[in-house]
Amino acid sequence: MPLPVPVPGLVIRYSFLWSHEAKAGVEDGSKDRPCAVLLTTTTRDGQQIVTALPITHTPPADDRFAVEIPTRTKTRLGLDDSRSWIVLTEANRFQWPGPDLRPVPGDKDGAVAYGMLPASLYDLVRTKWLAAYDAGRAGQIKRTS
Repeated sequence: MPLPVPVPGLVIRYSFLWSHEAKAGVEDGSKDRPCAVLLTTTTRDGQQIVTALPITHTPPADDRFAVEIPTRTKTRLGLDDSRSWIVLTEANRFQWPGPDLRPVPGDKDGAVAYGMLPASLYDLVRTKWLAAYDAGRAGQIKRTS
C-alpha cells in the first residue's frame, strides 16, 4: 500500500475511534471513513504524529463545530455524492502510519489517501477548529499502535 507523506489537508481512509466508543472501552473504530489531517508533528526521535478529524454524513447539531465539504471537492476526491461534514469536536492522534489506516475503496493500488483539501477549505477547517479548541469543545483520542 503506497504511503503518502502526511500533511495538513490530506484526506485519508482511517478507522476512526469516536470519543463515546473510547469511553466505553472500545479500542478499534467501528467504521472506516475518510478523515482530514488537521496537523502533523515530528517527535525528537523522528516519529511522525498525525491528528485527524472525521468526515461524516451526519449533519452537525451546531454549525460552528463542523465544516461542510463542497460537492466539487467531494467529486475530485472520489467521495460519494451525499452531503458530508468535517467534524471539529473529535480528533484521533496517532503515530504515522499506524495500524488504523485503510485502503481507499476501489483503489487498485491500495492507496490510503483520497487527495488534498483545497487550501481555502483547509484554512476554514483550521480556523474553526481553533475556535472550537478555544471554546473547550475540541476533543482528542490518543490512539496506540
